[in-house]
Amino acid sequence: MIRVVLADDQNLVRAGFRSILDDEDDIQVVGEAADGERAVALARDLRPDVVLMDIRMPAPDGLEATRRIVADTGSAGVRVVILTTFDVDDYVYGALRAGASGFLVKDTEPMELLHAVRVVARGDALIAPAVTRRLIAEFARRAERPGPSPRLNALTAREREVLGLVGAGLSNDEIARRLVLSPATAKTHVSRTMTKLGVRDRAQLVIVAYETGLITPGRPA
Repeated sequence: MIRVVLADDQNLVRAGFRSILDDEDDIQVVGEAADGERAVALARDLRPDVVLMDIRMPAPDGLEATRRIVADTGSAGVRVVILTTFDVDDYVYGALRAGASGFLVKDTEPMELLHAVRVVARGDALIAPAVTRRLIAEFARRAERPGPSPRLNALTAREREVLGLVGAGLSNDEIARRLVLSPATAKTHVSRTMTKLGVRDRAQLVIVAYETGLITPGRPA
């Protein structure tokens, strides 16, 4: 059973998400929060698999609440998916850096919401949709172009190649086809890259790929 906490200051939004999620046999909403402080407390007390976190909430906002949840050892293993509106957010890049495992737009289709919860709950990150790539690329475009990074020195040439493809938003299966590998081998390369870089999921690999200059915004995958 995938256990979910809903964090949004709008009762109607929480009710709508609860209705969709609780209708599934493998998902259960175990708590609701109308502000960031409550969301942090529920993450610590209930240890859900996933927190669906509104970016714009009072006391504190979703970005700070995400940072606290990820940093709190009492919430170890809890993964955060940010809920946002497509045209907002200078916050999204910061949210991923703070440790969020991905984000969804609030008007997402029910099946996409369910898919996102399941993907994040099994330890992956929601970084494949084109909207995610566009937003990350936009924030990276605004930043100063980084120089060569010693963070990449621990990686083999193949692992750097895999990191670049993850940064471009490719799934393990797509990486396998691109590099003519088996899906299992591609997954192994991704896992080893995460371990060597000390990151928790694919979303963090995307951030590393951009921040180290391995990926240039607008460069085709």
